[in-house]
Amino acid sequence: MRALLIPLAFAGFCNAAQAGDISSAYTDLDSKKDCVTYAQAEEGEGDWASLTCSGYRGYPVLIAYDDARESLFYGFPSSDMTTVWESFVGFNSAGPRLEWRIETNGDRAVPFAVIHRRSISNPEDESKSTEVLVVAKVSQPEKYDGCTVGLVLATGNPAANDEARKLADEKARGFACGKDMSVTVGDVPSFGRVDN
Repeated sequence: MRALLIPLAFAGFCNAAQAGDISSAYTDLDSKKDCVTYAQAEEGEGDWASLTCSGYRGYPVLIAYDDARESLFYGFPSSDMTTVWESFVGFNSAGPRLEWRIETNGDRAVPFAVIHRRSISNPEDESKSTEVLVVAKVSQPEKYDGCTVGLVLATGNPAANDEARKLADEKARGFACGKDMSVTVGDVPSFGRVDN
């Protein structure tokens, strides 16, 4: 029996070593300071803009703004900068701080998810907004697979950050954008995805 336990224990150690260590890194996002506008509405075309912003160690953040709503994409877009529109139905804005979930194997550290706070307006009471943590898969070079994995209600939820990290760590790396259904934790405002 003892001879059987040693190989099993060693196998468990190898699996743990292969999984890599997961940690967080934080970056700031200020659209006036950290971003470059690469497309925007001409006069009479409405109110929209597309920005590329600095993110984490060369991984960019793309912001698509249209009619007081924002869609964010984290990581590398395809060569034509095409991304999917994902946003809340209500007017919304992204918070100034991003949490990147990073898996480290040896000297290689790869961000695989972002947790980003969003504020969504209440159409019935402009003085009240709802805070939601968006958990997104980070698009890797040459894979171009980034999208929203889940939404965690933050307003009135002291466990929101822990729930978002758990969701990111368990779902983001294997999440198939456009196929898998995103996860919702709590009663979050309406959120939609529009494929190009």
